[in-house]
Amino acid sequence: MPMKLQKRLSIILLVFLVMLAIGFVLPENLVIPVKGADSSDWNHDTFWYEPWGKSVVHKGIDIFGDKSTPVISPTNGVIIYRGNIDMGGNIILLLGPKWRVHYLAHLETIEFDAGLFVQPGSQIGTLGDTGNAIGKQPHVHYSIISLIPYIWKVSTETQGWKKMFYLNPHEKLSRL
Repeated sequence: MPMKLQKRLSIILLVFLVMLAIGFVLPENLVIPVKGADSSDWNHDTFWYEPWGKSVVHKGIDIFGDKSTPVISPTNGVIIYRGNIDMGGNIILLLGPKWRVHYLAHLETIEFDAGLFVQPGSQIGTLGDTGNAIGKQPHVHYSIISLIPYIWKVSTETQGWKKMFYLNPHEKLSRL
């Protein structure tokens, strides 16, 4: 391999490792993603509950409130996707510290475009009932997905291998 190419690859690897390390060092500073909500606004036992419709297992928690209540960023990060999908309706994917993606679904409105940085508590949308929540009480479905697998969390439960990627939002938010 030519020396010039080897030097470029070394620099790229170094930059990648520095960025990876920075992602782990940044503080998460979590907040409950529905303005004014507290732990009484969600069922503490719905994470990994089954049976749960087409997804089979509920991989997050549903935080309830009044329609149009502000939905706020649960942490600092970059919005990597905003859009509409069948089951989730209007959704936001937020890449935050620790290389975790925060998934917020069933939003009535979305306030930010993809690529923008948000801080904890910034209004990113409003509570709704879009997607498969149409006709149900307004809520935001909130999941935390780790891009770095937690192998020790794998279980024999239904879809238990996926548990290495999903963190229980209730455990994170109930500490606040």
